[in-house]
Amino acid sequence: MTVDGFCILRELVGMPIFGVTLTLLAFQAARTLHARCRSPLSHPLLSSSLAVILVLGVFRIDYTAYDEGGRIVSFFLSPATVALAVPLYKETARIEKQKLLIILSCTFGALAGMAAAVGVLKVARVDSQVILSMLPKSVTTPIAMEISRIIGGVPALTSVFVVLTGLFGAVFGPWILALTGVKTPEAVGLSLGTAAHGIGTGRALEEGAKQGAYSGLAMGVTGLIVTLLAPILAKYI
Repeated sequence: MTVDGFCILRELVGMPIFGVTLTLLAFQAARTLHARCRSPLSHPLLSSSLAVILVLGVFRIDYTAYDEGGRIVSFFLSPATVALAVPLYKETARIEKQKLLIILSCTFGALAGMAAAVGVLKVARVDSQVILSMLPKSVTTPIAMEISRIIGGVPALTSVFVVLTGLFGAVFGPWILALTGVKTPEAVGLSLGTAAHGIGTGRALEEGAKQGAYSGLAMGVTGLIVTLLAPILAKYI
């Protein structure tokens, strides 16, 4: 490549359009792959993330340059989250009748998730700060990072745990639920929302509108529950 061509390429990489284009192309290619190969490991979010990481690594592109456009994509997360209220509204009457069961389900699910994380890391003799960072792994990133900061964890590390938890839930969650006999839309939605926050909710919407509604509700309820319980549990770590 000529010097002029290299300079043009560097300018393009530094423009927001680069991050947007790379993200959208990777995700569309991942969706096409997933449509042809219906394997949990071909989940679009997982494969597109790996594709973006591969491109950045091979061409030695700084993440900051990519994130100029990535932030534009991230901006749409807020209206997408608000849009979850639409399927939720349609299930209002049913949810009203099940509110106590939903709260109990999310509470025990949140406690189980935190207890499992603490138990495994304690057995592995992991540093307490890492355990505190992993404690709020099942709630959406902004809430989890703030909880981590309050209880003495490392917010940046928490964000990594949150993303990995969401990816695991989205990729393997429906398969594990089917394997264990959990099939009703309400149970599937509550499970994915409680265990895998927003990423799991996106996967729940692929299963159906009802699953998406219950998952979105569980994501919000679990965020509140973990916010209340994590500081209490952190005192015993």
